Order: sequence, then C-alpha cells, then structure tokens
Amino acid sequence: MMNDEIDRIFHALADATRRDIVRRAITDGHSVTSLAEHYDMSFAAVQKHVQVLERALLVTKERRGREQLVRGRVDTIGRAATLLQAYEQIWAQRALHIDEILAEDTPKEQS
Repeated sequence: MMNDEIDRIFHALADATRRDIVRRAITDGHSVTSLAEHYDMSFAAVQKHVQVLERALLVTKERRGREQLVRGRVDTIGRAATLLQAYEQIWAQRALHIDEILAEDTPKEQS
C-alpha cells in the first residue's frame, strides 16, 4: 500500500460518521438518501462524507435505476487491518523483549 492511499483510508476512518456509513454500507447497500436519514445533517453533508470514503476506496457507488447504492469495500478494510496487525506485531515483539531492554539499562550489582 502506498503512503497516500494509507493516509486517505485513515483520514476517512478518523470521522465517526464516516465509520458508521462504512458499517452500514458493508452490511447492505444503501442509497445516499437512506443513509442521510440516519444523521442529523444535510443530504449534501452526507454526500460529502460518502465522497471522502469513495476517494479512500472504502465504498463504491453503484447505479440502480434512479438511485446510487453505496456499498462497503471489504478488501480495502482488510488492507487497513493488515497494516494495523503489522504494527501490532512490531509492538508485541518489543513487549516480549522489554525485560532484555530493561536489563541493559539496569546497573549490575557489585559483589
């Protein structure tokens, strides 16, 4: 994953409304109109949130007649999860070696 792609994903997921839109869109496709009914904001504001998610490849819009259905992209969420798991592995490895790190900083007792 490229840094700009990662930045777009995490920027998009930094907002609670956008995370909720992704959650709804993963379970089932929703029109922007039906999504807007769930939030105390204008249709235009919800549309802007969807655009941010679309640029981050977290959702797609699919035309169905007169509506555009917003659907979550599990593959992008999976890539973000993989990145977070890699960071978690780094942290876990460091935690396993904390005793060694602390022992290096502790002066040895003199006999």
